[in-house]
Amino acid sequence: MIIYDGTNMVFGRLASTISKELMKGEQVALINAEKVLVSGDEKFTSERYKTKRALKNKSNPEKSPKYPRVPHLLVKRMVRGMLPWKKAKGRNAYRMLKVYSGKPENIEGNVQVCEKCRPKNISKYITVKELCKHLGYEG
Repeated sequence: MIIYDGTNMVFGRLASTISKELMKGEQVALINAEKVLVSGDEKFTSERYKTKRALKNKSNPEKSPKYPRVPHLLVKRMVRGMLPWKKAKGRNAYRMLKVYSGKPENIEGNVQVCEKCRPKNISKYITVKELCKHLGYEG
């Protein structure tokens, strides 16, 4: 099992690294998911995710895509967007992903740090926890 720490990591780079590992057949755990950085202006980013949450299919609203408000579930859903979800290979890879807020007691092993996922000259960013608070998360 590969364990990544999401503290101060840029989300897009981290998600692409995680999805590549999942497609190889590895089990991946991401800890501290609420501290992952989403690059971009705070106001614009939160409005974009509010719009995504509000999208509904008019013919059958129950079949609309769902974006959670909880930080670790939102990160897991966003990683799913980088996997080939319509193929069995992508769905099986998604099942091998575990995402946690904070560091749980049952996760053991050495935590890997993704060097290419560190922020490089990013002036505007928002953490996933702040983003979820804009979406209505109260935790």
